[in-house]
Amino acid sequence: MFILEDPYVSRLLALSVAEIGAPVLDTAAARRALGSRYGLATDEEFARLYARAEQPRLYANSENAIGWIARHITDPGLAERIDIFKDKVRFRELLADLYPGYRYVGLTLEELEGFDPRSMRGPFIVKPAVGFFSMGVHVVDSAEEWPGILATLQHEVDSLADLYPGKVIGLDRFVIEEVIEGEEFAVDAYFDSEGRPVILNVLGHLFASADDVSDRVYITSAELIDHWREPFAAFLAEVGRRADLRDFPVHAELRVDAAGRIAPIEINPMRFAGWCVTDIAYHAYGINPYEHYIHGIVPDWTEIFRERRDRVYGVVVCDIPASVDRAAIESVDYDALEACFSRPLEVRRVDFRRYPVLAFVFAEVPASDLSELRAMLGADLTAYVHMASAAE
Repeated sequence: MFILEDPYVSRLLALSVAEIGAPVLDTAAARRALGSRYGLATDEEFARLYARAEQPRLYANSENAIGWIARHITDPGLAERIDIFKDKVRFRELLADLYPGYRYVGLTLEELEGFDPRSMRGPFIVKPAVGFFSMGVHVVDSAEEWPGILATLQHEVDSLADLYPGKVIGLDRFVIEEVIEGEEFAVDAYFDSEGRPVILNVLGHLFASADDVSDRVYITSAELIDHWREPFAAFLAEVGRRADLRDFPVHAELRVDAAGRIAPIEINPMRFAGWCVTDIAYHAYGINPYEHYIHGIVPDWTEIFRERRDRVYGVVVCDIPASVDRAAIESVDYDALEACFSRPLEVRRVDFRRYPVLAFVFAEVPASDLSELRAMLGADLTAYVHMASAAE
């Protein structure tokens, strides 16, 4: 079963949904992606089909769907599992005994004004308790930085409120937590009917610097997956046991320290990588994550990697700086953006007037040379933007 919502439904997802033939909720995004000939289910029909299914497998490409699920799906277990992961404070509480020295605190926006930054070991992070896409996330290196960051947060509350529903980004509650040191990874996985986690992809997160919290570049490769899929599956199995997860897709963001200890940043429920970025698994390995989840398919990694040992696959999130007036953008030179890569796989254009992103670029590079991807980390992407002149 599928709920298709904004901000983006990829061509792969739309084709997969049509091929699978599972029930799809009637939403504006589903109508745009599938057309009028696909038989979409009304709110009542979809909720009834879910309730009648013996082992329902529900996939929502966007957390914009979570509000609808809360209002229409009368499954308290599902609602509880979603809430555990969407609320970062509750999520920390779920795993608190595994990390006894880790400090965090949940505060309202009003309480942030009275927060003493010296009470938390630096550096620390402040972010919405319910969040998405690194929005509203800030690293605080010293107490002296706190007033400026607090002022920025208050400005962001006003600007972000119009982009996503409250179930996706909650701008009234925040979590302040210690920085989790180590390499960052993103994992797309699902829990099968027996509660076993099935890894569909492992992405490494590249950063421009130590204080970079952006989502600019992610990579995946045979080496990454070979090295990490078993440790990550073991970690997710423990999470699944505590949260009683079955027939449940997740996008997990994890850090691994120098000693190999795995710590969660967050786990996003009901979906894989946002904006259908999970499609990189199809580009890289021929894995269709939507079909694998719905049909319970386990990747044959030995076979998949026979011809993919010397390649790395990356996705570049071409974000727009907050200082740019998106309404004044006249055009984007997507051809020039694509030309940055010797082997681009897909340039996915985004409605930049509605969202602060120009495009998602999927590319293949040699495992021995990541320079094309690393060059994008510090790149000024406004170079590809033509702004309307004042006279126009």
